Amino acid sequence: MRPLLLNNPLLRPIFYLFANVALFILGWKTKGKMPDIKRFILVAAPHSSNWDFVYFLLIIFKFQIPVHWMAKESMFVWPFKGFLKRLGGIPINRSKKGNVVADMVDTIDRADRLIITIAPSGTRERVTRWKTGFYQIASQANIPIVCGFVDYKLKTGGIGPVILPTGDMDADMETIKAFYKDKFGKYEDKQPDC
Repeated sequence: MRPLLLNNPLLRPIFYLFANVALFILGWKTKGKMPDIKRFILVAAPHSSNWDFVYFLLIIFKFQIPVHWMAKESMFVWPFKGFLKRLGGIPINRSKKGNVVADMVDTIDRADRLIITIAPSGTRERVTRWKTGFYQIASQANIPIVCGFVDYKLKTGGIGPVILPTGDMDADMETIKAFYKDKFGKYEDKQPDC
């Protein structure tokens, strides 16, 4: 993985200041704090608009979270491809047959410190349920899930609880669902259930 721009000691305060000013101007507040964990999956939800990426990025800058994030490969186009990768982007080819979960577990196993942000809805389009890849990755890599959120009703975003996968996905998803039940995306009609 390429070195992240957010880890650059000269740029980190600039990103932090930019995020604070931008969130203030946009009228958004943040809640929570960065957990002291070396490797985890950071859930980015709800996801119903392109603006979610902007707000999550500002929240990541403010909390100074050195994240990597998975996104569709078509997002990584010139002239932004290199910059998005330096911001932590991992291009995913959804049309290619393969095992994204196994590849990500292997990547996590080889890393001393790695935080991967995943939007479980997988898309901004209307879907009925979250994809469970984020849970499978966390469970197989034996790492926690941290609930990141945006809430357009309260104009608040941040970091919520840390959830350790028990192997009982249904029970764990109920815990996750309980946290997100009062978080609202920009377009509630495109917001799926957990």
